Amino acid sequence: MKDQSRQITVFSAKSGAGSVPAFDASLLPPTGSFTVFPGFCDVHVHFREPGFSYKETIRSGSLAAARGGYTAVCAMPNLSPVPDSLEHLEEELRLIRRDALIRVFPYGAITTGEKGEALAAMSDLAPLVAAFSDDGKGVQSESRMRQAMEEAKRLGKLIAAHCEDESLLHGGYIHDGAYARAHGHRGISSESEWGPIQRDLRLVKEVGCAYHVCHVSTKESVALLRRAKREGLDVSCETAPHYLLLDDSDLREEGRFKMNPPLRGREDREALLDGILDGTIDMIATDHAPHSAEEKARGLEKSAFGIVGLETAFPLLYTHLVRAGILSMDKLLELLAFRPRERFGIPLGEEYTAWELDRPFTVDPADFLSQGKSTPFEGEELFGVCSLTVLEGRTVYQNNT
Repeated sequence: MKDQSRQITVFSAKSGAGSVPAFDASLLPPTGSFTVFPGFCDVHVHFREPGFSYKETIRSGSLAAARGGYTAVCAMPNLSPVPDSLEHLEEELRLIRRDALIRVFPYGAITTGEKGEALAAMSDLAPLVAAFSDDGKGVQSESRMRQAMEEAKRLGKLIAAHCEDESLLHGGYIHDGAYARAHGHRGISSESEWGPIQRDLRLVKEVGCAYHVCHVSTKESVALLRRAKREGLDVSCETAPHYLLLDDSDLREEGRFKMNPPLRGREDREALLDGILDGTIDMIATDHAPHSAEEKARGLEKSAFGIVGLETAFPLLYTHLVRAGILSMDKLLELLAFRPRERFGIPLGEEYTAWELDRPFTVDPADFLSQGKSTPFEGEELFGVCSLTVLEGRTVYQNNT
């Protein structure tokens, strides 16, 4: 529908998966063309508290999320202390209750201290967490992963797996591809990702638990997950905007191009796009991973792994996929708003975000609300500026420029 005074279009998915609640048009500027969407949901962010507030805080991370149109996120557990017990989880929950501007759902760890050894107190944590993950580290032991899957099944919770075989890394830090060979860098093999996925899918078939793969980046991973879905396994997966839009031919000798998993080859990127289009990949998550400027200023080899993404995700995907005719807006909304909620059991409440879709801007990390400023998209011109994000009647972000 349209408000003739402001050219306001309310967008809901044609699939009927969700809709936009009633909104207050008076919060928008008096002129301009605005499109209102349900609030987005990101199931993979790093808000760094407790333990690493010099990188990000619950407040700065949730403000960046609100600016990106997100009203719900799931926060990964590579924290200090790791949320592997009720006592440790309570430290994170206290900060969320005090500082979060949007809905922040914590993950519980799979293993104590994310060390891959003893299981965390999963039964105690289950009522309070979105899912279980040791993100940042892969569970190396097959027997430990089987044990975790059995417990997650009993508790009715998802296992969200960071799939990385550490025995295949060999000190690598970018993709083991053409760029690494041409520039003398140590590469990370694709098998280090798809090997653990293959193992875990076999365990899922045996155990019958609900299983989600984090940040898929390789063509082999897509093929394995496509086959698993055809077999009827209860599996889902995510990828991130940078894996859909960049590959290792785009690399530069700068820390802002370093993330884990790394940017892969062109064939991998094309396979991820195919996986988005055919439904193999269920959702897009940012893997928002802020670090200090100093930690990202050491080049490809020595910089910390991780980039930020909450404030640029929608403009990137809208500009390069929707405007380019590769993806429909319906499909993008499904990937950003509806499927994440469906899979992780996060209801869509009175939350929405309004955008000026045809308004261009240049990505300038100095303008980010996140404490992290590292992005491979710096300097790129994109379309889509967030004007407003509202949660339960509260304006959590408003752009007055």
